[in-house]
Amino acid sequence: MSVVATSGVFIYAKDRHRLAHFYESVLGFVLLEESDDSATLQFGSLHLIIHAIPQHIAASIVITSPPQPREDTALKFFFTVPSIAACRSAASQLGGGVFSDEWESSGFIMCNAFDPEGNIFQLRENISQVSSP
Repeated sequence: MSVVATSGVFIYAKDRHRLAHFYESVLGFVLLEESDDSATLQFGSLHLIIHAIPQHIAASIVITSPPQPREDTALKFFFTVPSIAACRSAASQLGGGVFSDEWESSGFIMCNAFDPEGNIFQLRENISQVSSP
């Protein structure tokens, strides 16, 4: 069921299909619609629009494997997930990754992650959901 977006994020992508699949598989986004040059995904009331970079510009962009995290950007978005460990496994299988450093604040365990094109985002897991050993 589609929810009217109250907030959203645009990501410009060299490989729109790969990024859409990554966010669907790792974070549980639901694909709402897609065209040749964009995909709209939903996570709660947030919409993620993945827009293909025009081919003549994309041809000059090099994505390494693994990708170089883009740590010099002004924005970073976050998602609360049921399990950082599950995201860590899925991200690495799909060309992204989750950094090993974790910290606690405001009732969450948090860490940074990156998608297959190096875009950095943050994962948050409710401390109340973390099982004790």
